[in-house]
Amino acid sequence: MRLILHYVFITFIISLYGGQVCPFLESLSISQLLTPLIISLVVVWFIRRPLRTRLVDQAPYQQQTFRVFWLEFLLMIVIGILLMIFNRLVYVFPISSGTKLVLAMTTVGFFMAIDMALSHERQLTILFSHQNIDLDPEHRYFPLPTKLAIFAAACSFFIMGILFLVINKDIDWLITVGETISLAQAQQNILKELGFVFLVILGCVMNLIISFARNLQTFFDNENSVLKQVTAGCFDGAVPISTNDEFGVMAKHTNLMIVGLKEKTEELRMTRDVTIMSLASLAETRDNETGAHLLRTQRYVKKLAEYLKDMPDLSAALDPETIYLLYKSAPLHDIGKVGIPDNILLKPGRLTVKEFEIMKTHATLGGDALKVAEESLGSNSFLRVAREIAYGHHEKWDGSGYPKGLLEKEIPLSGRIMALADVYDALISRRVYKEAFSHAKAREIICQGSGNHFDPALVEAFLAVEEQFIQIARDFSDEKVLTESVEIND
Repeated sequence: MRLILHYVFITFIISLYGGQVCPFLESLSISQLLTPLIISLVVVWFIRRPLRTRLVDQAPYQQQTFRVFWLEFLLMIVIGILLMIFNRLVYVFPISSGTKLVLAMTTVGFFMAIDMALSHERQLTILFSHQNIDLDPEHRYFPLPTKLAIFAAACSFFIMGILFLVINKDIDWLITVGETISLAQAQQNILKELGFVFLVILGCVMNLIISFARNLQTFFDNENSVLKQVTAGCFDGAVPISTNDEFGVMAKHTNLMIVGLKEKTEELRMTRDVTIMSLASLAETRDNETGAHLLRTQRYVKKLAEYLKDMPDLSAALDPETIYLLYKSAPLHDIGKVGIPDNILLKPGRLTVKEFEIMKTHATLGGDALKVAEESLGSNSFLRVAREIAYGHHEKWDGSGYPKGLLEKEIPLSGRIMALADVYDALISRRVYKEAFSHAKAREIICQGSGNHFDPALVEAFLAVEEQFIQIARDFSDEKVLTESVEIND
């Protein structure tokens, strides 16, 4: 459609252009002037497709935009030459008349070819975006200032050439008409011709400015969109690279930067996750509980959080990143146990009141340690969540918990979630002072604790996902995890 509009525009311009610059073309009727032009355009329309397939579509992406330009430009020059030969053979027009027609076709062909090349560049951008294709802009690099300089020089040449022909024709016309026409009328006719030429050239230039601006806007939109994703922590985007100039180089290095950031972020995440599990496992080695407790509780926490995120009053607080942090931070809930004396931590029986008071300090010890780390590293969402879990996983909804006796929503959501997950796993697990309870018994105890020990919304969430809790307990039972660990070590 874009090419058809260009052909219609060319037909319109040539029908008016002839009489403006050449008395020989002016002598032709509209049908005599346009018939060979229209036939030439139709022929070019049919031969253009196989030429484009062979010369453009099969070429490397880096060369396609320039090949589109040269193909369209040369086809218009060929049409101008054919029209010159036709007028020479049929109407015996002089070469000068044919040269003016070739210059006209070359000029409109130049502007049309650039517009078609810019359009192809936009199509490549869309293609690359949808199919994740990139070209190397530094291969056959063509600087944008050079492109603009060539465009400005060519525009100046063609504009000056057309104006020269118009002025030259007007001078010949004034000599011919002599005193048969008034100076005012002559001035009016000349200004009309110059105004026509000015409007045509201005229209062509404005079309290219708009087309180039669309390409720039597309690039900036893609660049800004990807950078916003990176700012939000998403490193999966990429800027389509469709030009072999400065904008292509910017897009290329933006993508390389994103890949580097993604790799470094993944490396930091892996390091953090390994550190978490190492610290948590260190704490577990001093406890009667097994490492499987960590695996189970962090999965319970995740299931509860995923259910709660659909509640209107909690959806904002439980975005995907927060749920991920809860899942990763959960194993640190008992990190403070490293500070509890062995005679209390490893006691094979129930603790005395005094011993239990000392045991309760593990929540403060763990929270304080993580708080120190948080203060040293500055604002850190992971350490914040871990600190909240360490401090809050023994707080109770009715304010009777420890270490601070927080009441209801004074307890951070992360601590409330961890509290239920930790209690459930303690209930269904065997301890030196008790046998493991069944899921039904644990469920009964948790339901009885709704509104006093646990947040009622958390109990509701637990009941909604209890089948998943059962499956997690089965998949990560102490015996199963121990067996798999032994097999791996063997």
